[in-house]
Amino acid sequence: MDKFFKKLPISESALKKKRICQDDLKSNSKRGLIETNLDNIIADPGLRVKLSDYNVNDRDEIRRKYLLKGPCQPRHHQFPQTMFGNTPRRFNYAWFEQFPSWLEYSIAKDAAFCIFCYLFKPEMGQQSGGDSFTVDGFRNWKDGLSRLREHVGGPNSIHNQAAVMCTNLMKSGQHIEVQFLKQSDLARQEHKTRLTASVDCIRFLIQQGLALRGNDESDSSTNRGNFLELLRFLGDHNEEVKNVILHNAPENNKLTAPEIQKDIINAMAVETLNCIKMDIGDDFFSILIDESRDISTKEQMAIALRYVNSEGQVTERFLGIMHVMDTSAHSLKAALEEFFLYHGFSISKLRGQGYDGASNMRGEFNGLKALIMKENPSAYYVHCFAHQLQLALVAVAKNHVQVAWLFELAVTLTNIINVSCKRQELLRESQFIKIVEGLQKGELLSGTGLNQERALKRSGDTRWGSHYGSLLNIIVMFSSIIDVLEIVEKDPHSSSDHKATTFSLLDSLQSFDFIFVLFLMRDIMGITNSLSQALQRKDQDICNAMHLVQISKQRLQDKRDKGWTELFDEVSLFCNNYKICIPDMNTIYVARGRSRRRVQEMTNLHHYRVEIFYNVIDMQLQELNSRFTERNTELLLCVACLSPNNSFSAFDKQKLRRLAEFYPSEFSNLDIMELNCQLETYVYDVRADSDFAQVNGIGDLAVKMVDKKKDILYPLVYLLLKLSLVLPVATATVERAFSAMNIVKNRLRNRMGDSMMNDCLVTYIERDIFKSIDNETIIKRFQNMKSRRGQL
Repeated sequence: MDKFFKKLPISESALKKKRICQDDLKSNSKRGLIETNLDNIIADPGLRVKLSDYNVNDRDEIRRKYLLKGPCQPRHHQFPQTMFGNTPRRFNYAWFEQFPSWLEYSIAKDAAFCIFCYLFKPEMGQQSGGDSFTVDGFRNWKDGLSRLREHVGGPNSIHNQAAVMCTNLMKSGQHIEVQFLKQSDLARQEHKTRLTASVDCIRFLIQQGLALRGNDESDSSTNRGNFLELLRFLGDHNEEVKNVILHNAPENNKLTAPEIQKDIINAMAVETLNCIKMDIGDDFFSILIDESRDISTKEQMAIALRYVNSEGQVTERFLGIMHVMDTSAHSLKAALEEFFLYHGFSISKLRGQGYDGASNMRGEFNGLKALIMKENPSAYYVHCFAHQLQLALVAVAKNHVQVAWLFELAVTLTNIINVSCKRQELLRESQFIKIVEGLQKGELLSGTGLNQERALKRSGDTRWGSHYGSLLNIIVMFSSIIDVLEIVEKDPHSSSDHKATTFSLLDSLQSFDFIFVLFLMRDIMGITNSLSQALQRKDQDICNAMHLVQISKQRLQDKRDKGWTELFDEVSLFCNNYKICIPDMNTIYVARGRSRRRVQEMTNLHHYRVEIFYNVIDMQLQELNSRFTERNTELLLCVACLSPNNSFSAFDKQKLRRLAEFYPSEFSNLDIMELNCQLETYVYDVRADSDFAQVNGIGDLAVKMVDKKKDILYPLVYLLLKLSLVLPVATATVERAFSAMNIVKNRLRNRMGDSMMNDCLVTYIERDIFKSIDNETIIKRFQNMKSRRGQL
């Protein structure tokens, strides 16, 4: 061939590109390429892998991901000091303001990096200089500012060349070395119409927690899945969408592929999280964490933040869910640090921790609480109030024989009725007849929401509010339950075991002992259920929560002191209505089914009033007093002094000054001296202001201070108020996230990936924020995520 054709000379640039490609091919053949996971890129520049270690076809997408995320700038990190001679020096966070687009800081290496050079220095060959801002990091804090300016250099410096390449990559939307023809305006408009229709359909499905994919998505399928069917429905009712999607869509750019769906959902989740981050700003916050297994038996850790927004309102937001290999404290701490670093949060801004009572969470030495407090002593831990209330109820149910017997009978009754559809139908039919008879006799009122169908539902072991509902249903449906059990006992088709169990149930349910304990626990759990519902509010503050616990204790004490007669009369009336024998309270008590020998003689009145009524309430009060010990801690005693109730009667300047000393990062010695003066003026001001006379709770106080601009007038007092408000009360927000997880990732969607599930949960749970994000923002994020065939 060389005899007939003369070789053309090859330019130096072409040779250089050829050598780079050959080197990449050789290196890729000799070593395994690093697997690219664009959904979980490493944020800390000191821990990143070299860009040259990735597949050459994935590098542009990795660059885009890092450019969209922005440089790693932990502005609120406590930067460690390094000795230069006899002078300690450290990284200056003000450098972030001078070099906001490219300067990065690695917490792992305590070093500065350049994101532009990391992304594009490998493309510049050997002339690009050393690795001080890409691999090793820069740590010479003594001449830091001058060295950073020197790194930027002139217009032709390596840094600025890399910056230009970054800009070109984001503008082009394609590989930096490939040029594409410009699309016509009509093609762009059609692309935008298709993309908008896909975004609208996915938005609807995500908000409802519905699946997108179908089992058979082929063109011949009669049900191609929710997304494609909804898209076709939209096209049938919109001619513009129909023409663009169903008729004229190019085969390679329909914007309906599973990968496109995932990218759109990810764009929605990222924009939702960005709104939450903007709402938090640079303020401090507390964390709420809990763990649970999903349908695939994978351990998931849910994370939520509690903070005070710019309007003074306490807000709890779900941030995401992470798969953890194990639930040890050190593993959870590492996962939390990775999560914070990825989202740009710093543990130094943490001012509260809210977990359940598991040892790996609240352990004094090696628990997650202890590990975080070693790094940040101001991140105070508060045991979930709702969980403590549940533990108090469980303790009484386990330690008192009659109460344990009551719940055991309730479980047995539910099993006997719910084991058969026929028995459930008999129960509904019997209850319907009773309701009709009651309406005809005028014993029941009619109206919207009244006389609804009821059923015996199985109580949840971790949700004691469901036990309260079960007790109410047994009381309301008592007559129908007895009728069904009598039918089951006489049914010739029932097994002998069921007949024996039913016979025992009928004997126990129609006893005075059962009815008495049933009504007693109904009253006790009615008081605690109201407290549980109040504690689970997202805007509940620690001061009001302690007040509600005190109210519940007082109600139980009043029940003990004054409630015997009312309870006995109500139980007696119920027993008379259903022909249940009422024992004489003055005779000797005889336990059912027990011998009278070796039994201490006591009257029925003493047994029911002292051994059951007083004893159960005393046990409940004792458990509440032992569980809710926060009221006795110095921190929360100081927080209570901020309460505006009764014209700020709890105000105590010395305790509030002590409260400020709990947060040395926010209050220096000079600030505490200034706080003294502010507190005196503040309390005179708010007591004289009629607008503050009707304020209840420190949550309402913060909102009122912002509304009246007093947060500007008394900044240190308002800072104390915010620090008190971010202290967590209950972990209900993350527990609700697990309920949502069971909806989003159910039995039919058990193969959903962790990243997809996280994105779906963020948009599903925080739907109020998600609804406020327009399609243009989502489309822009989607287009910039990676190279797209269609451009806008």
